[in-house]
Amino acid sequence: MIETLLPLDVVTYGEAMALFVATERAHDLAHVKHFTKRIAGADLNVATGLARFGFRVGWISRVGADSFGRYVLDVLAQEGIDATHVTVDPRYPTGFQLKSRADDGRDPQVEHFRRGSAASHLSLDDYAADYVLGARHLHLTGVAAAISESSRELAFKLAREMRGAGKTVSFDPNLRPTLWPSREAMVEQINALAALADWVLPGVEEGAVLTGSGDPAAIARFYIERGARGVVVKLGAHGAYYRHGDDEGIVLGVYVERVVDTVGAGDGFAVGVISALLQGRTVRHAVERGNRIGALAIQVIGDSEGLPTRAALDALEQ
Repeated sequence: MIETLLPLDVVTYGEAMALFVATERAHDLAHVKHFTKRIAGADLNVATGLARFGFRVGWISRVGADSFGRYVLDVLAQEGIDATHVTVDPRYPTGFQLKSRADDGRDPQVEHFRRGSAASHLSLDDYAADYVLGARHLHLTGVAAAISESSRELAFKLAREMRGAGKTVSFDPNLRPTLWPSREAMVEQINALAALADWVLPGVEEGAVLTGSGDPAAIARFYIERGARGVVVKLGAHGAYYRHGDDEGIVLGVYVERVVDTVGAGDGFAVGVISALLQGRTVRHAVERGNRIGALAIQVIGDSEGLPTRAALDALEQ
């Protein structure tokens, strides 16, 4: 665990789940007999990537008083992520998910078991002003905002307080339609939260759902008109489009000879963009780094296993 007396560079929050990845190929998870235990969670993936770069990262969440919860806490300690504000809630379980073996570039089959989880009971009670406002940057995802109404209230509180304190906020929509009561509610709430962010990081398909346009420039304009300082639109293998003030452009993607597992690519991209911006790099450099780390993420099995250390990243950027 990092030294909590030092101010945090980044704070984020959300739900971590135990992840069981199939070790054998099967068309249906029902036919899989053997799994490897790992960890999953969009915001935690970002926290992990940033911690590996040497940033002081704090993560706010709830886990159950169970073996999965202890596993999450062990992983946080191993990755050097501060868990001061991770509550062990004995009333509810830690969620978990099953994932098919994906080593050929196709999206894996995933089943979630998170209803009524400890993290779904995140609320305004989990807000700690001194802890949050002591950080330089807040990263939010649409997943954490979708898991429950009380968690969504926390997301808006975090964004408003950090923006009001002059700190920076990044937001990845990470759409999960099945967690929302309706598509309309999802679009309304995600866009309202994005309007509180300095940087919005949608995929082009997500942008089409949220803005009604599949044009990256139009997606960026939509969020800038609503308060974002910059927008980066992920274009998959084609790279990413960015706009920040009068600066805009497309950064081509990094060629990957063999795509293994697509899950976690967007989180890796966010790690690259956020880390570079926090280091004062140009937006174009940030997007280039995002593409590079996203490409690394899809070449291994697992949600965060492909995220590099600072030394590995420095070697790639030489």
